[in-house]
Amino acid sequence: MVAAGLGFVPHTVSIALRWGIGGTSPFISISESLSLGVWVTVLLLLAVQVSTARVRALGVLMMPIAFTLIGWAGTLRTDPSSNLAPALQSGWLWAHIIGATTGFGAVLVAAGMGLLYLLKERTRGGLNEKLPSLGYLDEMGYRFVVGGFTLYGVMIVTGSFWANQAKGSYWGWDPVEVWSLVSWLIYGIYLHLRITFGWRGRRLAIYSLAALAAMIVSYWGIPFTVETFHSGFRVPH
Repeated sequence: MVAAGLGFVPHTVSIALRWGIGGTSPFISISESLSLGVWVTVLLLLAVQVSTARVRALGVLMMPIAFTLIGWAGTLRTDPSSNLAPALQSGWLWAHIIGATTGFGAVLVAAGMGLLYLLKERTRGGLNEKLPSLGYLDEMGYRFVVGGFTLYGVMIVTGSFWANQAKGSYWGWDPVEVWSLVSWLIYGIYLHLRITFGWRGRRLAIYSLAALAAMIVSYWGIPFTVETFHSGFRVPH
């Protein structure tokens, strides 16, 4: 956690310099989006660690994913020379970005809780004793899924208003839009299984890990492989 905190500081400086001096918005490209997503994720992880000492091992999933994503962002980084077109600058966009990045951090925390649940369930001895109870991990995973699901809803709604402002339509069946909706529905199914069917424990822990993979594909995989409106925020004229 000390290393994560020390890495968070220059990461913050990097984003600030590229945005303030280079003029590159922190979401204008896949590289910037990855970097901002990791920044919010580590910020959320550190906040959880400060607020409670019961989940010190949470970084076992979150930090390797953050490390991988920031490494990927580094391979895609370009000169800080591009900024968002004036036609696309809007308060809706900021709400959209905040919902997306914070929602990602929340569901990643939930997946981390799911992994800790599975580890505690399968191990005995030292590691098992250092982890909180299964009930606590299950409840915390559920709470973070609720948070991520809500923030993803904010992302979709504000993104629709922003798209209408920029393109004249609320929904264009952009691949990223479709996959974002799919990811949101996947976490909606998680909540439905828990609230309506009474799922708990191991099944939801596995589900949260699988859902995270789908979310990563929708958030970064689709814009990287398919030419979409989100790839550089192009607007057809």
